[in-house]
Amino acid sequence: MPRVSDLFNVGYGHSLELNRLTRTKSGQGIAFVSRQMGGNGISAWVMEVEGVPPAPAGELTCALNGNGVLTTYLQEQPYYTAFHVARLAPKTPMTKPQLLFYAMCIKANAYRYSYGRQANRSLKDLDLPTLDALPDYVETTDVDRFAGRDAPVATTPPPPLKTAAWRPFKLGKLFSIKKGKRLTKADMLLGETAFISALDWNNGLRQRIAQKPRHPAGVLTVNYNGNGVAEAFYQPEAFFASDDVNVLYPRFAMDPATALFVCTVIRQENTASVTAGSGTLNA
Repeated sequence: MPRVSDLFNVGYGHSLELNRLTRTKSGQGIAFVSRQMGGNGISAWVMEVEGVPPAPAGELTCALNGNGVLTTYLQEQPYYTAFHVARLAPKTPMTKPQLLFYAMCIKANAYRYSYGRQANRSLKDLDLPTLDALPDYVETTDVDRFAGRDAPVATTPPPPLKTAAWRPFKLGKLFSIKKGKRLTKADMLLGETAFISALDWNNGLRQRIAQKPRHPAGVLTVNYNGNGVAEAFYQPEAFFASDDVNVLYPRFAMDPATALFVCTVIRQENTASVTAGSGTLNA
């Protein structure tokens, strides 16, 4: 089995200090890669330093110590590195899926570096599979299927809101509010129906169950219990709601954009005290 150094030229990065560099706007200039976890390791964007050429795109960066030791990313633009970040340049041409797979393989060795151990000397000796031994899904998976999904829907600024004309309304005036139904774990069966509980993330979707939906698409759910109290979500499909969730049926024509706006207002209006038919909503 080959080692990291058999497939990559392993070297130290630039070891630059961010406070000595000139920052630029996000996405402009040169990416500055640190040991941070998340964000592809990019903690800032900076101006190019005279006499210090950036590393080329197509390399892997690997954190050599810290809480995110062996966190490895593919850099798709020229970059600089902070201290304790290694550069891994492939010795033979590799596709993007192959590089991402090797990044995952390297990161999987992080458990070896608990209790503050560093990977400065041993990174090059970690075992990796050969290129011809990679799973079939590496090349068949579309790794760019989410490219561009973070782009704004519209490029023109929205018109200003005329908030002076807003008036308070009780939620019960705008919505017919119905309580969810209790369903125990013992009674849950795996299926296709969305089960909405009092989560504060994932649109409240806890799992999918075999029970039939009790509420239609196009309504709102508002948690009134648990960690996600007052969290509001728009439900785009029919669903089953738990008894920790109120379901808001609109009394007006509500499209998805309006629904998302109303959810934002509910959250911002400190609706922790809102119960069925009470509380106010600016509209």
